[in-house]
Amino acid sequence: MVTWIALTGLASAASVVSLALTGPANPLEWGLGPLTVDSLPRITYVAHRGGAREVPENSMSGLMAAYRRGTAQVLDLDTQVLRDGTPVVLHDPTLNRTTFLGGEVRGLGARDWRGVRLRPRGSLPGSWRSERPPTVAEVLDRLGGRIVLMLEAKDPRGLDRLAGMIRARGLNRSVFVNSNDPEVARRAHDLGLLSQLWRSAEQLRGDRPERWRPYVDLLDVDHRARDADLLRAVRSGIPRVWAHTVLTPAERDRVLALGCDGIITDAPGLLARHPARRASAGRDAVEGVVDEGVGVLVRERAGVLEPALRQG
Repeated sequence: MVTWIALTGLASAASVVSLALTGPANPLEWGLGPLTVDSLPRITYVAHRGGAREVPENSMSGLMAAYRRGTAQVLDLDTQVLRDGTPVVLHDPTLNRTTFLGGEVRGLGARDWRGVRLRPRGSLPGSWRSERPPTVAEVLDRLGGRIVLMLEAKDPRGLDRLAGMIRARGLNRSVFVNSNDPEVARRAHDLGLLSQLWRSAEQLRGDRPERWRPYVDLLDVDHRARDADLLRAVRSGIPRVWAHTVLTPAERDRVLALGCDGIITDAPGLLARHPARRASAGRDAVEGVVDEGVGVLVRERAGVLEPALRQG
């Protein structure tokens, strides 16, 4: 044990010397560069807010736990902006719901942020300590390039700064920037980012997603939307169509059967324990719409299953 510790200490010292001589190096698992969206599997799983039913949402410990568990290939987090423009990780515009404090996030300075502490929900499995919510820079530095990230720009004021942080770290192809506003998605695209647009079930009723094809890389659809609306999204020509926020295997299997190729979930561990019934289904498996007002016919190319799925 003494020998191992001594050798480890020497190795650490050597690493410090190496960094001083050559500058920061990518971890070995990155290969020649950071992990990008091109590495994602055909059906992708996203840990929403880190997997908010399994870990403290938008916390560094929760994100790290989700990363180590490996049940999702993408980690989702929300971003707000402090008074000085610093992007930080929190879902709500106020501190009230998830921390021990109250008040608006945008009213805090960097020093104030260091005093904020998250309040883990008692219903979470396991034991979690209170901790300071991270800044976006801390998450990018710790996880950027090791796994694909999804950042929702809750406050569009921070978009330019987010773009600069992502580009400076060479993560343009490793981070989706999400918004509910098509104009923010267009701005993200123009800034050289991977743009993501999420839409509610109600919004999807009147949406024409094909209009966003020139500047949206990922369309994020509400799983509760009608079958016809989900199919219209799948057929829009947007490269990726992922469904949120899925909680059960049945919800997952339905959106996969309709051609969605990604699952955004608060419970990635739960879904991992229940393999998809139709994991091979994708947008190429969807043959046609019978009647948008009544329902749709979804077929597998193999012809094994032909379930008629009613609209929600």
